[in-house]
Amino acid sequence: MIAEMKMRRFLKILLPAMLLLACVNPREASAQQTLASSSAVGSRTRVIVALFNKRKHEVREKRGVRREKYKEIRSEAVIRANPESYSGNYEVLDLRLTLSLDGRGRVDGNGVEPVGDYNGVRRTFELRDGRVEGALLTATMVYANGVTARLEGVFINLTSFDSPTDTGHARFGLGVAGRAIQVSGVTVDKFFYERK
Repeated sequence: MIAEMKMRRFLKILLPAMLLLACVNPREASAQQTLASSSAVGSRTRVIVALFNKRKHEVREKRGVRREKYKEIRSEAVIRANPESYSGNYEVLDLRLTLSLDGRGRVDGNGVEPVGDYNGVRRTFELRDGRVEGALLTATMVYANGVTARLEGVFINLTSFDSPTDTGHARFGLGVAGRAIQVSGVTVDKFFYERK
């Protein structure tokens, strides 16, 4: 008796769901998936770009002397019609990336980064399964020993301002977040690879 009631309840839920799925046009479902995918890409892009924005304004007064410090960094995603234009060499500290993109957004490349707490030893990696959607780059880094890691970054224009009236100094590069690397005893989890 209880099993029969559970089965009826299950069928009441399952049948309408099956009918709904049967009525969905596959093209519309594909468009909805594409829309959801593009919204996830846009969301992830905004999150990474926000990590590279910074504003600091301090005013100190001591013995009648006023000292003011100001620094602002604004970042914006750079979406280009031709993904091939992102190809090139990118560097920050002792980290290097060489990217090669085709017109459809596929990414190949390689790079170098320090091993552990920087002691002059570096390791190389290749990029596989790389893709650019909008300004978001995703790829898998494959090291010489076979270990893999995820690479995720956004192509951005980073503009620095040293005063509220400064016109700013802009640089283009790849902002990478989420991968922690130790440099001189400090763990850093975001890098701005400037294009060279």
